[in-house]
Amino acid sequence: MPPFAELHRVRSKNCFEILLNENNEVLREDEYNAILVGLRLEEDITDSMEELEGLAEAAGASVLGQMIQAADRPNTATLIGKGKVEELAELVKAMEADMVVFNDELTGMQLRNLEDALGVRVIDRTILILDIFASRASSREGKLQVELAQLKYRLPRLTGFGKSLSRLGGGIGTRGPGEKKLETDRRHIERRMTDIKAELSQLKNTRSVQRSRREKNRIPVVALIGYTNSGKSALMNRLLSVAERDGKTVFEKDMLFATLDVQQRKVDLENGRQFILIDTVGFVSKLPHSLVEAFKATLEEVTYADLLLHVVDASYENYGFHIQVTDKVMEEIGAGNKEKILVFNKIDLPHDHIIPEAGRENIEISAKEGTNLDALIEKIEEKIFGDMVDAKFLIPYDRGDLTSYLCEEAEVKATDYRENGTYLEVSLKEADYRRMKEYEVI
Repeated sequence: MPPFAELHRVRSKNCFEILLNENNEVLREDEYNAILVGLRLEEDITDSMEELEGLAEAAGASVLGQMIQAADRPNTATLIGKGKVEELAELVKAMEADMVVFNDELTGMQLRNLEDALGVRVIDRTILILDIFASRASSREGKLQVELAQLKYRLPRLTGFGKSLSRLGGGIGTRGPGEKKLETDRRHIERRMTDIKAELSQLKNTRSVQRSRREKNRIPVVALIGYTNSGKSALMNRLLSVAERDGKTVFEKDMLFATLDVQQRKVDLENGRQFILIDTVGFVSKLPHSLVEAFKATLEEVTYADLLLHVVDASYENYGFHIQVTDKVMEEIGAGNKEKILVFNKIDLPHDHIIPEAGRENIEISAKEGTNLDALIEKIEEKIFGDMVDAKFLIPYDRGDLTSYLCEEAEVKATDYRENGTYLEVSLKEADYRRMKEYEVI
């Protein structure tokens, strides 16, 4: 593909954008050449369409252009109007596209009608996202969650998928459960969904045990949340490098949905304090409801976190849109009221728009360059250890109740059984420290 500088777009009177090179030739690759289609009702869909292009490219498609229709309401049979469908069919043929991607979710009937009219594979935004998730999921739990979401989506659309499912071979939108499974009867699919839910429930119980162990050890949990490709994994690796845990880094790449499976790592600070850092799946607008439901078990970890780091791509002009989308998902999973810090990442990239001044609840950083990382760590410590005091106590053996209390409620760093009592090095709440100050030793 030629450098981006050599490319430009032309817009026809019909709101169709064609990607051209410097010789005014249509840019295309050998396969997966896609045309994007959006329906604009009331709200502006510029950001959404730009995002759809990123999703298509992340799935391996080359985007030839996009068509946007403004309408009062969607067409029941084909989403867009009959005239637009005819126009789209001509464009598909003229540009030799082999796929059309719709920005809105399509019904089974709409899928069937559009494929009949266009003569190429038709997928919607939901199928595209599910396909990306299917290709990126690596853990057993992640794969099960994606398969469950795919089955939930495709079950009511078996009729509409008939033509697509009859094709041999793979391609975008065909990953996951597979054609044979989807051609079976509904009862078989429903049984598979039941089996997946049962296995996910077992995995959830395992995580619950792990979480109980963390809570018993009094180790705070910090969760990274944010829009996809905002730099969460890069920030996690930066924080791990501070903790000298370079061998425990997580995968990071400048692409949508680089991280799907929840990653957990322990961060050891210079002052001896520790916290668990969790990296989560990134969010996107119009995230399929079935996918949110499927990943709720994984995202449950966020609801138990002591602090959220909401990572925002500060280089993106409309970053407020990304914040809104993430906040909406947090509300859906019951984590909307969690204490959080807005982390404006990628300040090393050029931008002309205004970023909120740093304050108690927000900070500007560059995970790539390490800019302001120390300041971020200070904010994290302030939030999760703000009322904590490090102390050393010698508790008399006849006050075993106090020893038990400290073991339950404080973070115990060292224990020694001495002649005149139990020696404890702990990190505890300031109120508890004041209660036990008489037993403090230097």
